[in-house]
Amino acid sequence: MSDYLHDRPTPSGVDVLCKLQHFAIITYAVDPRRFAGLMPARFALDTVEIDGCERALISVVPFIDVDFTSAVFPFPKFTMGQTNYRIYIIDRLTGERCVWFLGTTLDSWTLVVPHVLWNLPWFAGNVFFDCEFDETAGRYARYKMQTKARWAPAEVELKQDGDEALCFPGFPDTETGLVYLTHPLAGFYHRRDGKLGTYRVWHKQLVVSAARLESARFGLLDRMGLVSEAEQQLPHSVLVEPINEFTIYLPPQIVRPEI
Repeated sequence: MSDYLHDRPTPSGVDVLCKLQHFAIITYAVDPRRFAGLMPARFALDTVEIDGCERALISVVPFIDVDFTSAVFPFPKFTMGQTNYRIYIIDRLTGERCVWFLGTTLDSWTLVVPHVLWNLPWFAGNVFFDCEFDETAGRYARYKMQTKARWAPAEVELKQDGDEALCFPGFPDTETGLVYLTHPLAGFYHRRDGKLGTYRVWHKQLVVSAARLESARFGLLDRMGLVSEAEQQLPHSVLVEPINEFTIYLPPQIVRPEI
């Protein structure tokens, strides 16, 4: 992990600072052929081998943006539910491990900025969290999230009994799995106008713990044929963290899709 940690680049302009509450990473390992044609040739799937089969990983990442505000100037703070859908990739141009965003649901009127001004694949949804974190035990007594949305309806329930262990099939050790799943700092996506977009984030090492999936229904993954509803009940791994802090470097940039 130490090879991937670095000091925070100094924010400027419209860069954003936000805390992510009830942060979860629910990951699935699937046949890489399901992602054919989703991204330009500049990117390769960052696959792993599980039980002798090559697998690509895709994560659903729900959280509540808390104290979402300017990282530079005095500015009002916003709170809003959000869920990201991301595939793990390698940028052939730089060799960097990154994520490919299928898109995002956001529960806020501020959606107009990323959706309209920056053409990001962000869509409206009403997001509801019902969570109880036991500070004494250091685990979630209850974790439920529901998103009512046309583009990506979602429901997920997680549980922690305290005996869950970090386990990442396909990785040589726990630390390698954590780097892969929790520390990509660059994201790419197709803008709504078809151009290739990107933005970067920064955060400290995430202090995640393992959780157990009780149930999941991610409409986007099922509709796109990426992870069926039945497969969604069998995740590769589930990670949670009560709260962390991200810096987001904006505005997003348009880059070339060629290698």
